[in-house]
Amino acid sequence: MAKLDYYFSTISPYTYLAGPRFSTLAHAQGLEVNWKPIDIVALYGRTGGTLPGERHPSRQSYRLHDLSRQADKFGLPIHVEPAFFPTNPAPASYAIIAAQKAGGGNMHRLVQDILTACWAEQKNIAEDAVIKAALEAAGFDPSLADSGLALFWGQDRLEELEKHLSEAM
Repeated sequence: MAKLDYYFSTISPYTYLAGPRFSTLAHAQGLEVNWKPIDIVALYGRTGGTLPGERHPSRQSYRLHDLSRQADKFGLPIHVEPAFFPTNPAPASYAIIAAQKAGGGNMHRLVQDILTACWAEQKNIAEDAVIKAALEAAGFDPSLADSGLALFWGQDRLEELEKHLSEAM
């Protein structure tokens, strides 16, 4: 089985639009996918890109029309200006990483359900309830949404962290 590292953003409309076709291709080719969510906002800054909201109005308008055309082409519902965009992609990204590590569920469905929540259902994918629902629907433990979160803040909480870790062992 061939392996593929798939870098994507949980807040990208183009990742949403590519999702079903990517899943079909991955299954047809027998690919083992290593899901790698990225921080696209930081990537724009590091590579000289301009965030969509900072582009010239004509480019912003073209992007919205292009998204609508692409969604129609592939038969996917889309809100080109969803209620919660941009949002913090980190909680959904951490949940995807935790789910992949845990195994046992459907990663393709999880990723697409998170993207669908943003781009088709206008839900905030930074909210626990949205992430937990996607995890559960894809066959994962919803508590994975809490993975990767910093529960102990600052040097004055090291004793609490140590206690937590010793109890988890």
